[in-house]
Amino acid sequence: MRVETGIPMNDLRAVGDVARAAEAAGYDGIVSPEITNDPFISLAFAAVVTEQIRLGTGIVVAFPRSPMVVAQVAMDLHRESGGRFHLGLGSQVKGHNVRRFSLPWSAPVPRLREYVESLRAIWRCWEQGEPLRYEGEHYRFTLMTPEFSPRPSGLPPIPVSIAAVGPAMMKLAGRICDGVRLHGFATRKYLEEVALPKIQAGLAENPRGRAQFDIWGGGFICTGSDAEALQKSMEETRYRIAFYGSTRSYHGVLAIHGWEELGVKLHEMSKRGKWQEMAAQVPDEVVRTFAAVGTHDELAGAIENRFGGISDTIALGFSPGTDPGLVREIVADIQRIPSAFSDYARDW
Repeated sequence: MRVETGIPMNDLRAVGDVARAAEAAGYDGIVSPEITNDPFISLAFAAVVTEQIRLGTGIVVAFPRSPMVVAQVAMDLHRESGGRFHLGLGSQVKGHNVRRFSLPWSAPVPRLREYVESLRAIWRCWEQGEPLRYEGEHYRFTLMTPEFSPRPSGLPPIPVSIAAVGPAMMKLAGRICDGVRLHGFATRKYLEEVALPKIQAGLAENPRGRAQFDIWGGGFICTGSDAEALQKSMEETRYRIAFYGSTRSYHGVLAIHGWEELGVKLHEMSKRGKWQEMAAQVPDEVVRTFAAVGTHDELAGAIENRFGGISDTIALGFSPGTDPGLVREIVADIQRIPSAFSDYARDW
């Protein structure tokens, strides 16, 4: 199993030290999300101070950005890191696209399919000299002059994964992508009964196959040095479960466990603005179903029980001040957990 961690998003001066420390600790990758900061900028700082660790967005919101813009910044990061960049994309929900980004909304699955296809068409144009001719319903790219074409990198293709919550998006990921980034709001039962069958159905149409397809995440992790620290981590995760559980789009995960009433209650509380009171509605049983829970010395076993045989890559962070030697030891223990993923395809 591969292990990734995060880097600072709001303190660019700290990125270099954190990235070097993650590489020294043996992490496989560092990932930057799009929350309150741009997800690409910090990775540029990390790219120039590291040598081996993979760099990825987890995720960047796709539709507010033209595929041409994303293709260019992704290629810049891929080139500067020597081929270590992985592009994670997400559609975001309708409300954010329409009301936060001021975009027209359309069905996200066919639009994201075209987005990924057009990215690859642009990269093949730059890398292999193919004429740029991508014409879909949502995206059309037919002009690329030598002056605006980056020189060929000589590197393998940029892997692309998409964030997936619903079954249709999971199938799309399996069919056209190099990986899928599963939401933290997931349980093992949901992954086994809903996510994996859809991903495998998509993979049946993907020439790359399972060994070249990375399944990322699909749950939370609660850990700490002792029982008190572990409980604090559980409370943080309890709040996150309540936050996501208040959104009706995620209620299918609760329904598979018979927890529909919890989702309804959380949604009603969110409409009344009772955000700080919602976590108390989430019992320990629910937290332990959504998360791998264990102190540092129990963590590898807890992760194997929760994610083993399903996920290939998980994200893991530690509290500030955690002994670097302990971090290396835990990361190495998790990396010994078998997974189906081998490596990304290296052919264009």
